[in-house]
Formats: sequence, structure tokens, C-alpha cells
Amino acid sequence: MGDLRNFAEWDPGVERVTQVVGAGGGKDSSFDVVVKSGRGRMTLRYVTEQYDPPRLLVIEARSRMLTSIDRIAVAGSNTGCMVTYDAELTFNGPLRWFDFVLKPMFERIGDRAARGLTSALAGEVVAQ
Repeated sequence: MGDLRNFAEWDPGVERVTQVVGAGGGKDSSFDVVVKSGRGRMTLRYVTEQYDPPRLLVIEARSRMLTSIDRIAVAGSNTGCMVTYDAELTFNGPLRWFDFVLKPMFERIGDRAARGLTSALAGEVVAQ
């Protein structure tokens, strides 16, 4: 999970990922993530802010238009492990007024990604 180059394998909104700093996952690594955006594409530079394998990964991307803070936590369970992935997408500056309007779109994007991650991990959704 710490190596964002794997995101394109399970998130249908991610077209490709290129590592720009570091080698694999880890503190201070950075990745350019190309996401589908409406009719085009947008590149977001994700920087690893917290990395405590195998328990926690926090990555952040800031562009002129939006900020994405993603938190991935992994905890042991009786049957394997539980992965909690939380992404907070918000618009920046004056566009922030439109967060409430676009929240349903952000939720659909997150739901598609969650289904992809669940499938890639051969898991099941236990809570939302």
C-alpha cells in the first residue's frame, strides 16, 4: 500500500502513477498520480507524510484546485487484517464553496476505488 505505483491496479480513477522521489514506498517518497477528471486528466503529486509499516500510511496531494489527504490504516484481526482507507478531498480557495455540491461525486469516486481495493485484496467490506 505504501508504494503508490500499485494504485493503478485497483483504483479505476487512476490512469498511471510515476514515482518522482524515493524508491518504492516510504517516508519522503513522492508520486505523480494521473487521475481521470471529467473529460480529461489531472496529475496530482502525492507526498508521503506518515509511514509506519505495516500499520499506517498518510499521503497528501495539493494542487491549485484541490487537496487530497489519504489515510490508510492496517490492523490485525482474527481472520487476517482490516484495512481502513479514508480520503478527504476538498477544493482550495474560492472553489471550497462548491465542496458540498461535489461531495456526491467524490463519494462515487471513493466507492469505485473501495470496490477495486476490496477485490485486489480478496477481501470484503465490513463497515463504511
